[in-house]
Amino acid sequence: MQYGICNLSSVPLRSEPSDSCEMVSQLLYGEHFKVLEQRATWSRIRIAYDTCEGWIDNNQFLIISENDYSAFESEKPVFSADVVELITDRNQNLIPVPLGSVLNFVSFLQHAHDGKKISGEVNKENILNTAFLYLNAPHLWGGKTPFGIDASGFTQMVYKLNGYKIPRNAADQARQGESLSFIEESEPGDLAFFDDKEGVINHVGVMMNDNYIIHAYGKVRIDRIDHSGIYNADLRRHTHKLRVIKKII
Repeated sequence: MQYGICNLSSVPLRSEPSDSCEMVSQLLYGEHFKVLEQRATWSRIRIAYDTCEGWIDNNQFLIISENDYSAFESEKPVFSADVVELITDRNQNLIPVPLGSVLNFVSFLQHAHDGKKISGEVNKENILNTAFLYLNAPHLWGGKTPFGIDASGFTQMVYKLNGYKIPRNAADQARQGESLSFIEESEPGDLAFFDDKEGVINHVGVMMNDNYIIHAYGKVRIDRIDHSGIYNADLRRHTHKLRVIKKII
């Protein structure tokens, strides 16, 4: 088996080995992974952090040794703290990296970084402050950055930057934590999940105070939430049907 690390700002993780296929997630700078299958121009990988699998272009990552992978696994991740920061490579070229990039292995990649860092300590009180960093980020299916993010990518990254690991998919996220009976029992930072007509959970957002929620729908935005679901004042209607609120931290 081979192993790799993302040495670019962000790399699309696709459902099939083609640029025209669905982007299921992204690799951010510094994330490492296992290579499950390698072809001439594409590799199927499994991200170490959340075990998300997909295909990436062979030109968009760096092969590392099994020993390096094992060493990376033992380190507690440290993340970039600004919406965008600059990494300098060994040729003094600049690489812009998004919020939530992993900085532990900058020296390993022969790069340099002197910006702000987040230690990733468990901190529920800071979840909303982190969520606001993504405010107005456009919705992008499979995205994980302030320049494009989807609903579950948003909640995963906000939790990740505050020291708590949750899965990539909203339905998988909903399997964690304690279910609450009423909105009034929720606290800022809890997660609310929403389902479609078939009962499949397809959306998630972060609870705020006073029956507000921040979530990715068109863009990362703040809306009202009641016992029926999310009420969008711009559209003057409910856009998502509430399934459950979970206290995960």
